[in-house]
Amino acid sequence: MSGAPPATPPAAPPARATVREWTGLAVIALPCMLYSMDLTVLNLAIPSISEELKPTASQLLWIVDIYGFFVAGLLVTMGTLGDRIGRRRLLLIGAAAFGIASVLAAFSTSANMLIATRALLGVAGATLAPSTLSLIRNMFLDPAQRTVAIGVWISSYSAGAVIGPVLGGVLLQFFPWGSVFLIGVPVMVLLLVLGPILLPEYRDPDAGRLDLASVALSLGAVLAVIYGIKQIAEHGPGVVPALSIAVGVALGWVFARRQKRLANPMIDLQLFRLPAFTVSLAAYMLACFVMFGLFLYNAQYLQLVLGMSPLHAGLWSVPGAGAFIVGSMVVSALVRRMRPAYVMGGGLAVAAVGFAMLVVLPASAAQGGLAWLVASAVISSLGLAPVFTLATDVVVGSAPPERAGVASAISETSSEFGGALGIAILGSIGAAIYRSTMADAVPTGLAGAAEVEAARSTLGGAVALAGQLTGSAGTELLDAGRAALLHGLRLTAGICAAVLLIVAGLVAFRLRDSGEAGEPNAPRTPGAAALPER
Repeated sequence: MSGAPPATPPAAPPARATVREWTGLAVIALPCMLYSMDLTVLNLAIPSISEELKPTASQLLWIVDIYGFFVAGLLVTMGTLGDRIGRRRLLLIGAAAFGIASVLAAFSTSANMLIATRALLGVAGATLAPSTLSLIRNMFLDPAQRTVAIGVWISSYSAGAVIGPVLGGVLLQFFPWGSVFLIGVPVMVLLLVLGPILLPEYRDPDAGRLDLASVALSLGAVLAVIYGIKQIAEHGPGVVPALSIAVGVALGWVFARRQKRLANPMIDLQLFRLPAFTVSLAAYMLACFVMFGLFLYNAQYLQLVLGMSPLHAGLWSVPGAGAFIVGSMVVSALVRRMRPAYVMGGGLAVAAVGFAMLVVLPASAAQGGLAWLVASAVISSLGLAPVFTLATDVVVGSAPPERAGVASAISETSSEFGGALGIAILGSIGAAIYRSTMADAVPTGLAGAAEVEAARSTLGGAVALAGQLTGSAGTELLDAGRAALLHGLRLTAGICAAVLLIVAGLVAFRLRDSGEAGEPNAPRTPGAAALPER
């Protein structure tokens, strides 16, 4: 009819990625793999560092922790900065800084110098995750392709976790401890060469100036909370960690209030009103909570209960990491056949089965303990991998393209919080069970109060004290310590399984109406800002 309004033409399908984008994805995966490797190889080098630099107990703790502190504290700032100055530019600046800091760390001549260079590595490392993930958001506009790309991105972290201990062990066998830091130099040089050629530049053309007060508030909030959580994990509840967490929460509240008043906030708080965003973010955080919380127990079980060397224990972690890679890569095939909510919910349920297996973990290798632990790790990794991939995809896809940097940073910050909370809460539960079980198991009247207290606190301490006892006393102490650790592991695994089942139901129910992966029901701001390549 002549008066009828013209029909709205169907929306053009999103542009599909070409060989250039997929090759660029391989370049993006390099710093992600290195980030994961850097977290794992340092633990292998700690004995050599202690022997040469002779750090105090406090300095050694800071050598290990300060990298993670600065990464967690600066993720949101770096994500916002990338949206403003360009994601590729920030990635290349971070890569150059990471390479320089790696060289300085490798040739550190004192514990304080190593702490300072590790802090610089943390500042540079904070640019990697939000820059790479937000580039993926803009390079892969087709939702199905973006799911595959994020699966590769997630897998690169697992690959780094597998390669790191093996490569680090080989280097430490033939070279000084500084060699583990030099691994990053050729990777970053390659990124600096190929990045400008293969990676496009994106930024928000309407971004305002970076609010320095918001930067300070976000950094203070995250650092204070993470510090308090780590202190609880390492030393138990106390006034100082509680005060630190309270200060962090207060700074976070002030930060959120400030964002509501700014014309160009660091974080668009409206994102948290989207069910797809908030539920996926919570699922991601809780998945990290259970996974990192049990990492501590698995390593102790392999080394202190089954008596493996660190190298053998590391090698037996490879099947679980391999299963995680496989799980990440099959997500795209699964979401073509069912809704993302059901893939995520089903994955969480499968992971719950893997954790539930640990509730009846045998006490020795002869009883099948090793095979049971490896099978549990494989099943739980296969279940959690789709959750990591799809939750990240949904969180990043919920934000408009020009705000992908800060959305990526929020996603990674939630994983940092989840991991820290898992280590603190689940570690504290296991430690309380161990201490209560061992309270009467350590023989009385022994010389060396410190050794006795250590044996009542950790299985490592019990192993050390058992080696000093004669007759059957050492064997009985060791058996009691192993039984106490196993009791804590089983109970903690049961808690993890219950948490996963609850989250599985929440995800399947709250996200059941969401569309394709990467295309949740969310408002869009038109047009990603693609700048001409230089």
